[in-house]
Amino acid sequence: MKRPTRSPTATSAKHARKSARKAGTRLTARSATSTTKPRATKAPAARGRAAAGAAKRLANKPASPAAAPAALPELHWVETLRDGTHVVIRPIRSADAALERRFIEQLSPESRRMRFLGQLKEPSDALIRQFTDIDYQRDMAFIALVHRDGETREIGVSRFSLGADGTTCECAVTVSDDWHHKGLATLLMRHLITVARARGIRAMISYDAVENTDMRDLAGFLGFARIADPDDPHMVIHRLALQ
Repeated sequence: MKRPTRSPTATSAKHARKSARKAGTRLTARSATSTTKPRATKAPAARGRAAAGAAKRLANKPASPAAAPAALPELHWVETLRDGTHVVIRPIRSADAALERRFIEQLSPESRRMRFLGQLKEPSDALIRQFTDIDYQRDMAFIALVHRDGETREIGVSRFSLGADGTTCECAVTVSDDWHHKGLATLLMRHLITVARARGIRAMISYDAVENTDMRDLAGFLGFARIADPDDPHMVIHRLALQ
């Protein structure tokens, strides 16, 4: 799936990447773009305090980003979005399968196309397991959670998968359509980048559709360099040096 380096054995990997692209399981970075602007409503102060309390109740005991992989699931942050909403960002867990499935199912067709480089009608059980049962020795995934109407919702996710060379990783980020332009994708990516740096990973890679202007803007803001994909004129490669 990942193409951070070229080698004499890259031919078989290239075929595998093309198959993965067709299957729609590639780690394509995405800060999804909604065709409908989020409603700019201001909640009363009491409601804001209640939301903050709910976010804090969702959080676990914090730990250092440089902690051993076994301790990473205990990481958490309570963050404030541009509109004042409090969200919890923490590593994804296998128990989050239902949250992840609902999150993917509620993405718009355009957001799914950008995320999976093709239409995905319904996420399979295998795909949900792949996205939630993380090998923290190699990979990382953070989800953003809010508490609304008595339930917890996943509204964003960022993830990286370590490359075969052990020095690069491929990343992805997706945000629910009604939570765009609030700074969530930036927060998710910054936490992901912090962990990658702490692990000594040298570069982070993202493969994106040329027309994905939101990812272009996000990647540029975070300092990623952008080049054309030599294997696909419809794709671009974003790369961030970490060390």
